[in-house]
Amino acid sequence: MRHSNVRVWDLSPGYLSRQSLLGEHRELHGLRSILMHGKRGYARHPETLRWVGCLSGLERRHDDLAAEMRLRGYVDRTPVPPAGGATVQWPASFIDAPSQQIALLEAKYLGKSAGRIPLPSNAQELWAHHKYSVMARDPDLYREIGRRVSRMRPRAGFSALATELVMALRETPSAGRLANALDHMWGYVRDAATDEERQTASRGAAGLINAIQTAAVRCAEPYLLASTALADLAVCALNSPNRQITKSPNHQIP
Repeated sequence: MRHSNVRVWDLSPGYLSRQSLLGEHRELHGLRSILMHGKRGYARHPETLRWVGCLSGLERRHDDLAAEMRLRGYVDRTPVPPAGGATVQWPASFIDAPSQQIALLEAKYLGKSAGRIPLPSNAQELWAHHKYSVMARDPDLYREIGRRVSRMRPRAGFSALATELVMALRETPSAGRLANALDHMWGYVRDAATDEERQTASRGAAGLINAIQTAAVRCAEPYLLASTALADLAVCALNSPNRQITKSPNHQIP
């Protein structure tokens, strides 16, 4: 781990550029090794300290990174075994608040290639990116945030909303709520789906998100391609009791 670059972002990996995505994946493995084996090199680094006692959260973050990597056509050759247990433990603090992380990425990517999801410039864009991820976890919160954001001025409440959304996406959806959100997403591409995609979509939650991903990429469906849920819910589907194992599609998103 390089001291100046030790960073595990709290934002959706969809916002990360290719370099940042693969770089965080590499750094996360180094951080996990320090925590698991008591290595001293960066044991007192703030990023290391905030993940002490949160290996399950770090492993879930790895799953999120790996899902985003697969969506962009990369293969995760260093999988992390599941921690086990029903509860995922997350850090109680941020190095930088989520809204500050967005600002850091804006500066970092100025004049360069950014991530799959464009960095949001206002609360309405930020919410649009996260809608289906939140719907899958808490439909009541989904409706409440939607009403609230519709009344916001563009930058009003942006910082608080960014933090609220990061925290919401740390929750694990129930099978029923996940299926409901995936069905809404499938509606964007159902009519344009191929027979093979329809067949894949019938194979439980994992099959449905794979079909959604494949069709969204093939059709260049703009709303889904800018959704955190396109990768986020793939992780949830793999952990769903209604899942069926399907072959991961080979997507190609920059």
